[in-house]
Amino acid sequence: MTKTFRFYKTSSNDWYIDLPGWTGSIEELAMVQGADSMLDTVSGNTDECYLKISDEPFENAAILELIVPRTETYGGGGDYILEKYESETINHKMWLCEVTRHVFNALPAKIYFKKTTGV
Repeated sequence: MTKTFRFYKTSSNDWYIDLPGWTGSIEELAMVQGADSMLDTVSGNTDECYLKISDEPFENAAILELIVPRTETYGGGGDYILEKYESETINHKMWLCEVTRHVFNALPAKIYFKKTTGV
């Protein structure tokens, strides 16, 4: 699966994924626990960015690696690490919630992404 998604920051500085067709609550689309600060970095501290995201490698993609899958007791989803971004070692840890399973139909061992210019 390879798709481009829009991420946006609200006036209260909360990041969300724009996920057309989502039937759950908006709170479930919040980017928290490290995913928010990763989006600050990737967006250049702006309030919007588009990311091409895939569970298959592609040219010039950054890589999120699954460290630990979480059980539903601990919020579901998984803990990931972004070891490098734009050739710089950052070792940035984050939690990606169960929406990740919705997007990929699984919890990928690696998620590849690259900032892009829209859908």
